[in-house]
Amino acid sequence: MSRPLRILYATSEVVPFSKTGGLADVAGALPEALAQMGHDVRVISPFYAALFHREHLTVPHNGKSVTLNFNGIPQSFKLRRPATPHGKAQQFFVEHPNYYARTGLYVEAGSGKEYPDNDVRFAFFSRGILELLAVSDWVPDIIHLNDWQTALAAAYLRVKAPEVPSLQATRTILTAHNMAYQGVFPLGRFAFLDFEESLAEPMGPFEYFGQINFLKAGIVYADKITTVSPTYAREIQSVPEIGAGLEGLLRQRSADLSGILNGIDTDIWNPSTDKLITKTFNASSLSGKAVNKRALCDQCGFGADRADRPLVGMITRLAEQKGLDLIAEAAEAIFALDVNLVLLGTGDPKLQKLFTEWNEKYPGRFKAFLTFDNALAHLIEAGSDIFLMPSRYEPCGLNQMYSLRYGTVPVVRATGGLADTVSDADSHPDSGNGFSFTDYNVDAMLDALKRALLAKGDARRWEAIIKRGMATDFSWANAASTYESLYHTTLA
Repeated sequence: MSRPLRILYATSEVVPFSKTGGLADVAGALPEALAQMGHDVRVISPFYAALFHREHLTVPHNGKSVTLNFNGIPQSFKLRRPATPHGKAQQFFVEHPNYYARTGLYVEAGSGKEYPDNDVRFAFFSRGILELLAVSDWVPDIIHLNDWQTALAAAYLRVKAPEVPSLQATRTILTAHNMAYQGVFPLGRFAFLDFEESLAEPMGPFEYFGQINFLKAGIVYADKITTVSPTYAREIQSVPEIGAGLEGLLRQRSADLSGILNGIDTDIWNPSTDKLITKTFNASSLSGKAVNKRALCDQCGFGADRADRPLVGMITRLAEQKGLDLIAEAAEAIFALDVNLVLLGTGDPKLQKLFTEWNEKYPGRFKAFLTFDNALAHLIEAGSDIFLMPSRYEPCGLNQMYSLRYGTVPVVRATGGLADTVSDADSHPDSGNGFSFTDYNVDAMLDALKRALLAKGDARRWEAIIKRGMATDFSWANAASTYESLYHTTLA
């Protein structure tokens, strides 16, 4: 290994302290994997006081406060840290009650509406990171930023660098986890960011169709940009729907853009040791899958006469991106295949209403759990025969990796990370680990599902597909090693 690096990992959420999506999982796992490799890694995130449960008690870091002139007035924040260490990567939290002591991270827990001052909250966080480093004895080689909530730190570092001599050699990496979320705000809000007005003029680093865009600024100013799978890195430069208006800028920075596939926590997601499933199992002894399937069918209310039918699982955010419009359109055709379908997730109220109605319309064949339930998620992965992910686009995706590890054969649309992790068993008979389709329509999805069901009828072939999936290495060690190389390249 090259010399150990000092890495500051900036994120708006991190497990086990705060989470709304996959970013939190990455922020909990990647820094730890890098720290295990010998690097000095420190994670910094806002202190969402109302969301930190008793098992995640924090204490003041050193009692000192950092003051910066922000939004026209001096404002201060303090640092907190966990009362007990969580692994080798150190965690720190920016404490500012007015900005972060709320019931949600980005939206009000009750109404589901975004906080109207999200631009102020996360601009302050981004600016505060640099102000903190300016008075710190610890100076990072790399600041690894994530999504629009921290992207402005790259702009502050580049534009304000002469004001912070100790950070002259520090470089920035920006990871865009999902281009659909960019931090777009009215142009009139630009003044409080404390940049020259010219930077928000048409075609400037911040300007985006008459508004300001935090992620765009980060892409302009970061030394390197990454996203969460190789295929998604290509798609965001070429497909307008996926690039979401920034595909031209991303093409301009193509030489500095790379796609690095996310990993999964192979300790938590391990069918041979998982305490959340009914019976553990491994690739050498798959009998436990049948036990988990029966337990899952019981929990879903599927009768004994249905337990031998193919069981299709879905764990998803209820959103258009996830291909649920295809599921809605194909309902009768799916159930005509004589399968059971279980879905776990929350999101769009219209979709929640639809699947609530399906619970009544297809009793004993369909069950939707419209909630967050980690234990049930593990059981769905362990007990399903097939896992369905018909995403319109999918930057990386984690559930297809969980499914492969748990011997549950994925049926996916070949987009983003799904294309990078699932190989079609009909197109690649000797190496395929699932089934995929390309065209975004009901017929293509149903064809892939039918092909999976046909393969399931051949016990020897099905077991071979399962075992190939279970043998795939999706640990964070691979991603961490690739990031380590990128860090050194960036510094060089």
